[in-house]
Amino acid sequence: MTTAHFRFYAELNNFLAPWQRQQCFSHPCSRDASVKHMIEALGVPHTEVDLILVDGISVDFLHRLQDGERVSVYPVFHSIDVTPLVKLRPASSGVDRFIADAHLGLLARNLRMLGFDVLYRNDYSDAEVARIAAEEGRIVLTRDRDLLIRKEIVRGCYLHAVACDAQMAEVLGRFRLAQAVNAFSRCLNCNGLLQSVPKSDVQERVPDHSRKAYDRFYECTGCSQVYWEGSHVARMRQRVARMLGEEDEPVQEEDGDRK
Repeated sequence: MTTAHFRFYAELNNFLAPWQRQQCFSHPCSRDASVKHMIEALGVPHTEVDLILVDGISVDFLHRLQDGERVSVYPVFHSIDVTPLVKLRPASSGVDRFIADAHLGLLARNLRMLGFDVLYRNDYSDAEVARIAAEEGRIVLTRDRDLLIRKEIVRGCYLHAVACDAQMAEVLGRFRLAQAVNAFSRCLNCNGLLQSVPKSDVQERVPDHSRKAYDRFYECTGCSQVYWEGSHVARMRQRVARMLGEEDEPVQEEDGDRK
């Protein structure tokens, strides 16, 4: 056995036993144990770690701990660019895509409202979530830290908040998504992309009053759901503004724009 000295910072302390929080503590390690193994053994999912310093030097998850080493573990940095120091996982390429676990249906729907690619089913098992994330390079959104410890998952986000609005703020801030918002471009129900269609193509699937009142219609390329800019859209735009921190007035919950 060897002994290493650990210090976790910021929200990573939420995963630790009370006596380990906000301080340096010593912990025995198996000989040749990796720093990733020890971090997760202490209860912190590897997806929540953005930087590891061992005796002041940035290391990757495969670093083998030696006796007496001092390990500093940091979460995602929001205001400081530590990109040159990070050695933990490949950089993201292109637009982030997500998969939400079975308990985050409202979060998935709201992210889709902002135009983000979010897979969700209320019957996903943990194994399915991990497999899909690995096969499609998706970021796992969850409040289950055991799910994030699965070795197949490379990128994930543990949501500390319970309320959906606060969860939205966590995701938007962590992945810096504000500039990538393309609101009302995806189906809220199936995640498919919306395309503009002639009124004549969908008029048989639209209620009489809406067919007479509106001329612009959209159809989901996945499930063929029809959408149009009814009176509810103004309230939905308010919701989008609130999610992006652009307005503070409370917005009444909308029944949805499914027709």
